[in-house]
Amino acid sequence: MVTGHDCGDSSCALPGAAEGKDAAAPATAQGTVLHYIYDPLCGWCYGAAPLLQAAREIEGLRIVLHGGGMMTGSNRRQVSPQLRNYVMQHDRRIAAMTGQPFGDGYFDGLLLDTTAIFDSAPPITAILAAEAVAGQGLAMLARIQAAHYVHGLRVADAAVLHALAMEMGLDQAQFDSKFAELGGAATQAHIDASRSLLARVGGQGFPTFALQRGTQIEVLDAGRFFGQAPAWKAALSA
Repeated sequence: MVTGHDCGDSSCALPGAAEGKDAAAPATAQGTVLHYIYDPLCGWCYGAAPLLQAAREIEGLRIVLHGGGMMTGSNRRQVSPQLRNYVMQHDRRIAAMTGQPFGDGYFDGLLLDTTAIFDSAPPITAILAAEAVAGQGLAMLARIQAAHYVHGLRVADAAVLHALAMEMGLDQAQFDSKFAELGGAATQAHIDASRSLLARVGGQGFPTFALQRGTQIEVLDAGRFFGQAPAWKAALSA
């Protein structure tokens, strides 16, 4: 979902992100790497979750997460009837195209709670913390998406994110320490780097999948594989 940006048939665009098609591969990447530029509050990223899960099943493929911060700063949004009407039209299309479930807790709970704030920064921080503590960033992203889109939880609230970490079996003290350390400026630096990568590879918004083999990096047309995870897995494995 998004407000203030454009959601098309398969992605949420970030205006001005694509500044050049001649992308330099990230210098730190080794082997075959799938770079995933996402946002935890992007409905199309939730729609792409089965594709991400299929990619995780490919032996030897390393997945690197890049949180784009779609709803941060001045783009944070308080739930309102206007926001609800806007996102629901996209969410219903996402559900139809991808088969991803949207729960009553989301449609009839969270999207009616006008005290709730949508802010991408705290969940991105939680994903960074889970990755730093236990290499569980991908699992945390999946938990956050289910909490938001199925159960209608406030995933911008630190207490909710900490509860999800405990459900995953992460060490409480370690997670809390990393969450505090990686919040604020560190999360913003990650978001800035993610948006820079998005521009470098010529991506138009979220989700963007870019496959790197050695020094070559290519943006993949994931949209045509929505609802077809086995075909996506086969294409990545080719």
